[in-house]
Formats: sequence, C-alpha cells, structure tokens
Amino acid sequence: MDILIRMKGKIVLVTGADGGLGMHVTRAFLDAGATVIGSSRKIEQASFANSNFTAISATLDTREAADGLVNQVITRFGKLDVVAHTVGGFAGGQTIAEMDDATFQQMFALNLNSVFQVLRASIPALRKTGDGRIIAIGSRAAVEPGPKVGAYSASKAAMVSLIRTAALENQDAGVRANVVLPGTMDTPGNRRAMPTADFSKWVQPGAVASLVVWLAGEAGRDVNGAVIPVYGSQA
Repeated sequence: MDILIRMKGKIVLVTGADGGLGMHVTRAFLDAGATVIGSSRKIEQASFANSNFTAISATLDTREAADGLVNQVITRFGKLDVVAHTVGGFAGGQTIAEMDDATFQQMFALNLNSVFQVLRASIPALRKTGDGRIIAIGSRAAVEPGPKVGAYSASKAAMVSLIRTAALENQDAGVRANVVLPGTMDTPGNRRAMPTADFSKWVQPGAVASLVVWLAGEAGRDVNGAVIPVYGSQA
C-alpha cells in the first residue's frame, strides 16, 4: 500500500513493454498505481487490461522516432517522471575473430543506440520534474564478459557507461539514473533457447521488476549512478 501511494500520479514510460521482462516491469508499475505508457514496435492496447495503461507503437532507432514517442507522452499526460528502458537483444556464438560486421552493429543498435536515443529525447522532460528517474536493464555480461559474446558484452558495457554519465550530468536537476544487471532470467525465450538448463538458478523477472519500481519510488531517491547486480543463485 505504501508503494501504491508513492507511485500514484507518476507518469512512467516503459520501453519494450511487451518483452519477456518488459511485461513484468509494466505490470509492476501498474500494480503500484502508476500511469504507464508502454512502447514497442508491435504493442497493442489490449496487451494490458488496465485503465492506467496506454500503448504507443514506436521504435528507438532514430532521433526522430524517440522524440516522437516522448512528445506523445508529454502531449497526452503533461509530464514524464520515469523511464524504464528494457529494450535489448542478444547474439552470440562467434569469437571476435569470426564475428561479422552485421552482428556487431546489430548488438550496438539494440543495446546502445536505443538507450542513447531515449535518453536524449527524455532527459529534458525528466529534468523538469525535479525528481526524474531512469532505470535501464543491462546484463551481467556488461561486467563479466565471456567467450563468443563479445559484441553483446561490449554493447551492454557501453550502455552502463552511458547511463552512469547521464546520472552525473543530471543530478543537479534531481534526476537519478541507474542500471540493473540481471543474470540469465527465467523468460519463455530463454527457456526455449536453453531447454536443458537448470531454470531454478535463473533470475525471476518479477524480482527485477520489483527492484525497478523500488528505484523509481521514494525509497530510491538516494541511489544514483548505481550498477546493481541481480544474479540469483547463479555462480
């Protein structure tokens, strides 16, 4: 109930809202009483049966697209309090020596360019609130790279640096920007990709979503520029 009181009246933009983690983050904010705008390429209003949810189909591949998304939010709701960025993608299986240009560029487009575009579009609005929040979903691979995931790890590491820079540049206006680094999450997509894995050791998406809402609430006011590991029981 305490969280409900704190998040009521907050305008939250969740990017990738219909993704494996994005769905949990969107539901968590709705359960906390926030007004949530969910975006993705193919999201529909029917994706979430809640009167406080608004779907906006959008991409984040260009400045114009990101500006258009944020402008729609401001036009409809008058402000923007929180950006929860869950957009991302994964590709692996190639060593650096084997990697093709397309895979390398794709990872940076999905994992770095998207957050850059949404930050550039949303920071002016977040600064106006005096209490804006940015929470981005990274990956354990950002700080613990492994073999044959070089492009993925590098793009997530660059994303962490960008979020921490945003935290420093905007703390004067009360904006807090933080990154959550999950280990392997228990999503349908990951189960399909790794059917023989021990799912019990994976991170539950609901736990990550709860942390995101906490960072966006009053309790998260003193957290800025943090890189938060959420690895579950994974070694």
